[in-house]
Amino acid sequence: MTDQPGTTPTWPDLPPGPYGTLSPDVPRRHAEAPMEPATLPSGDRVPMIVRYADVRALLMSPAASRNLREPGLPRLVRGPFLDDDPAALVNQDPPEHTRYRRITHGTFTPRNIERWRARTAAIATELVDAAGPEFDLVADYALPLPARVICELLGVPLDHYAQFLGWTELFLSTTETHAEARAEGLAAFTAYTRELIEQHRAEPGDDLIDLLVAARDGGDGLSEDELVNMVFTLILAGHETTASMIIRGVFRLLCHPDQYAELTARPELLEPAVEEILRHEAPGSNGMLRRITADVEISAGTLPAGSVVLPNLFAADHDPRAFADPLRFDIHRFAGTPPPPHLAFGHGPHYCLGANLARMELQEAFRALVNRLPGLCAQEDLAAVRWTDGAFVHRPVRLLVKAG
Repeated sequence: MTDQPGTTPTWPDLPPGPYGTLSPDVPRRHAEAPMEPATLPSGDRVPMIVRYADVRALLMSPAASRNLREPGLPRLVRGPFLDDDPAALVNQDPPEHTRYRRITHGTFTPRNIERWRARTAAIATELVDAAGPEFDLVADYALPLPARVICELLGVPLDHYAQFLGWTELFLSTTETHAEARAEGLAAFTAYTRELIEQHRAEPGDDLIDLLVAARDGGDGLSEDELVNMVFTLILAGHETTASMIIRGVFRLLCHPDQYAELTARPELLEPAVEEILRHEAPGSNGMLRRITADVEISAGTLPAGSVVLPNLFAADHDPRAFADPLRFDIHRFAGTPPPPHLAFGHGPHYCLGANLARMELQEAFRALVNRLPGLCAQEDLAAVRWTDGAFVHRPVRLLVKAG
């Protein structure tokens, strides 16, 4: 296996491995340098935490703050980014964060999410059947599936899909040359979201936005800025992030055609397979920063108060101390007696609020593929597939497949 041509590492000292796998430098860090600094896309350097137990402990620590808005702190990227918004759930600390989660938690329960499983399955089947014998899995399936699902869930007109795609691609760019355009895109996206919420207030229904507008903890509801940010985050995460997991998951299965064939023959392996895809592939990025507000002791050493560190969930999910032979992709790993839970959705107070929704979408996305296209295979040499450059999420740009 060789590196893909044309791939420019977004993280200079953490280039992806062959076929989009974990950076080859991470196993060395696991063994010898579990908090060695890494260079962020911004050019700043911060200690990167890579061991599973250390990352879990850090994500649980009340001293690991997501408030990174003080001047002079290291930044993940140059220019406006999600870290700058104090109304964002992912940027809040208790007690604000606790209140926000309490209000919104009921909206994303498994019971609520199951209401949309049948519709998600129908959209996935429709897209697979319309794709033809040869198609681009990215453009014809992985991108439109979560886009259509999230548009229907939120009550967003589907004709705005192309606009969402442009906004999210800009916002997830990590290159400095896109900083100004990212700011403009964020402003336009936010303005549209505010209009959308007002439309739902004027004509309420039972879409996800309506549930969020109505969400209460006693008499307390979300503020206008919190509502806007939640809808914005759902569109962003429910579109590009989920699409990237479908793309990376299919790519990995095509690298292991024996496992794809077994999945078609043994549908009971579908849910464990999705968990392994989440562990092995997610989040397709190197994580988000934390500011340490009091000294924190982890196995790798002391994280001093005032420092900014990067808990790398992707690296933690490949720690040999937690997962046997962690670089191996194995759809059986989470069947039977499972290993420790993966960290694809995070851990602790900031565990992904939309995890149930993402799991359901991924399950139905892969179910439709294995049921309708049991002979799915690549049309091209997988070593030659081009991957995204300069983006927060690393995935194939195009993936040509045929029904088999």
